[in-house]
Amino acid sequence: MKPIWIVDDDESIRWVLEKALARENLTTKSFSNARDAIEALQTNTPQVLVSDIRMPGASGLELLQTVKAKFPGVPVIIITAFSDLDSAVAAFQGGAFEYLAKPFDVDKAVELIRRALEESLREANVEQASSETPEILGQAPAMQDVFRAIGRLSQSNVTVLITGESGTGKELVARALHKHSPRAAQPFIALNTAAIPKDLLESELFGHERGAFTGAQASRRGRFEQAEGGTLFLDEIGDMPFDLQTRLLRVLSDGHFYRVGGHQSLKANVRVIAATHQNLETRVREGLFREDLYHRLNVIRLRLPSLRERREDIPILTRYFLSQSAKQLGVESKRVSDNAMRFMSGLELPGNVRQLENLCNWITVMAPGQTVEIKDLPQDLVSGRDQSTQLESPAHRPVAFDPHLSVASSGVGMAVQYAEPAVAAAPAAASVDRQSWVTLLETEAASMLSNGDADVMDVLGRQFESALIKIALRHTHGRKNDAAVRLGIGRNTITRKIQELGIDGAKDD
Repeated sequence: MKPIWIVDDDESIRWVLEKALARENLTTKSFSNARDAIEALQTNTPQVLVSDIRMPGASGLELLQTVKAKFPGVPVIIITAFSDLDSAVAAFQGGAFEYLAKPFDVDKAVELIRRALEESLREANVEQASSETPEILGQAPAMQDVFRAIGRLSQSNVTVLITGESGTGKELVARALHKHSPRAAQPFIALNTAAIPKDLLESELFGHERGAFTGAQASRRGRFEQAEGGTLFLDEIGDMPFDLQTRLLRVLSDGHFYRVGGHQSLKANVRVIAATHQNLETRVREGLFREDLYHRLNVIRLRLPSLRERREDIPILTRYFLSQSAKQLGVESKRVSDNAMRFMSGLELPGNVRQLENLCNWITVMAPGQTVEIKDLPQDLVSGRDQSTQLESPAHRPVAFDPHLSVASSGVGMAVQYAEPAVAAAPAAASVDRQSWVTLLETEAASMLSNGDADVMDVLGRQFESALIKIALRHTHGRKNDAAVRLGIGRNTITRKIQELGIDGAKDD
């Protein structure tokens, strides 16, 4: 994390803030005037900047203007006297995060700086996520048409509507359009309009002013402001509430908008790319989507093919996802046999590329050998059950793995635990209800929660981990290194877990 900059010609104020923030384990860097801070911005940037408004030479407002021009995501807190509230208003109009009125309470100052810090880190995470653009892979003719369209559209500012089933890679295409456009150096901001509660979506899109609603303790930039000069990707646009569609239409029409609770019109220099898996024409006929907004968005439509329309791409996608999954877990990448690859290429995979990626994550953890055969795939796939429900039950839901997570935690633990009946090879395993353990887990968790038991997650998690490691050791005749490989965890991890859980019977290979 970058340091917090303190700019004030009053040495005592700098000293007080430095000591208070040091007690919070926050790094600071101080300047006695705005000119030195402006010069330092040539080579460094702060996480948060706290500046007095009146100083000899350049003022805090000039510093604010410089910071917002170069680094709009850096929150700036202005220190002002009670008699200087006109300047405070000017500071807000210039984009200040908040102001501190002299004399100020140190604890409240630290609390305010922490809020600004959280806002800064949140926006930094958004920018980092937007800079990580995975590859779009495909050799099928349908995907070549998509690539050609991306090439033609990337140099234009025209609004694009991306359609296609869930999991076909609509956000990847939006990122590619941004990456190859003249706006590539500016932010790419993505927002799933279906994932934000209706009451918060307006603020998320357009930002809000301090006091605009209960809990709005500070002004906040919305996604349109965050994407200034760049691209705003609105996913699942078909689910946007009807009243908000009117506000979006205004922005697309004249490029202006207001923050929630604000009275100053803001100009948006943003390219909008929208996406949906729904039929917007049908939504318009049903009165659920504004027809005028539909025509504003539907300037250029780009339809992404389902995976069923590009089956020849399944092998190359499978190899890529297996490689990525193995890299995340720090293990050797597995190989799919020719027979298994032909079998996978014939699957319906209603979840499209996302479902194939999840399947590859499952294979990386669950398949017993380095070469994957048909029998090593999830049982629902092999047994030919309804493909619309495959890998969707808790027992078979594939997991997008985080390399920092223990294999026994959350969904990963469930996936491994599910395999126990097959690993144990009990004669009655075929007749066991494969969902029964989930029901038992839910019953046990509900009982513990009803009784007010503490550390429910820890207790059940330890039981899961213990069961997984014991069955793996039984399967490898006590060889813990082999058991670690089977579970997809490191040797040091299994050794530590064996000690923590008090498991007997393990031996070095």
